Amino acid sequence: MNAMTTPLTTTPPPGHVPVMLAEVLQMLAPRDGATYLDGTFGGGGYARAILAAARCTLWAIDRDPAAIRRGEALQAELRAAEGTSRLHMVEGGFGDMRALLDARDAPALDGVVLDLGVSSFQIDEGARGFSFRHDGPLDMRMGDTGPTAADIVNRTDESDLADILYQYGEERLSRRVARAIVAARAQAPILTTFRLAEIIRSVVPGDRSGIDPATRSFQGLRIHVNDELGQIRSGLDQALEMLAPGGRLVVVSFHSLEDRLVKQAMHRAAGRLPGPSRYDPRSIQARDEAPGFRLLTGRTLRPGDAECRANPRARSARLRAIERLPIPDTSDTSHAERRP
Repeated sequence: MNAMTTPLTTTPPPGHVPVMLAEVLQMLAPRDGATYLDGTFGGGGYARAILAAARCTLWAIDRDPAAIRRGEALQAELRAAEGTSRLHMVEGGFGDMRALLDARDAPALDGVVLDLGVSSFQIDEGARGFSFRHDGPLDMRMGDTGPTAADIVNRTDESDLADILYQYGEERLSRRVARAIVAARAQAPILTTFRLAEIIRSVVPGDRSGIDPATRSFQGLRIHVNDELGQIRSGLDQALEMLAPGGRLVVVSFHSLEDRLVKQAMHRAAGRLPGPSRYDPRSIQARDEAPGFRLLTGRTLRPGDAECRANPRARSARLRAIERLPIPDTSDTSHAERRP
């Protein structure tokens, strides 16, 4: 680095606190000359820390145009600090990472980090419609295309709406909520976050947990609007395929639906399948094949008490990591039979 330049700082932008940052960096282990992918750029907290930790190249994906603009600001900061930018921003969903990176001739990846769910910027901006704590249009889209949450709430039939709230929000009273929504929209379209939250609270009682009764239904709608679980399934499969030998995948999730998919994908890759019957040929084949990955986290990692106190949004975070095994060296002939 030129002595006249200013090194990149690790300080994230105001309003953004990356969750479990120390643990992410420990598991990812950035090194000079390597290539990494931040599949969920968001506020850029992980990206900034990775770029500051090593002289590496980082590709970053996000489908939120606002996140892309934040990434472009970080690119400009890198150019000012180093005379070049090691950050490449790509607009799109991380579930399409292979096509997005192949189109740009990106090399094999030495590491991938995914921070699942909604970003703090999206939650805190009322106009995005993610939070029942801010009144705003009922949108919930992470990007700027496709149906909004208002479209789903006002057009979906009662049975399908109940299924969405139950499957993605794990709302036990989903049918009661769907019935109330259908009755309310018959009087007037439901277009704001506050109105939807009031409808949900009218039929879902509070409990001792202190969690707002609207929380689970809002989560279910957000996941459905953005096809988050579909993105996770596709993104995990592609990330594992795109890792170079020795490359690592680090994932931070925030609720059981996400974490379950991450655990299943990593355990499959590491050969820890909760397989079918031992008499099933597929099970026999899976046991005979050597796994190409090893788990770096035997059990999910959780944030420490200090981080949870400083950043309440970290309380539900869970981190899992996996490493692609190096290709075995078959060139060693030291054990070959010697001729007399």
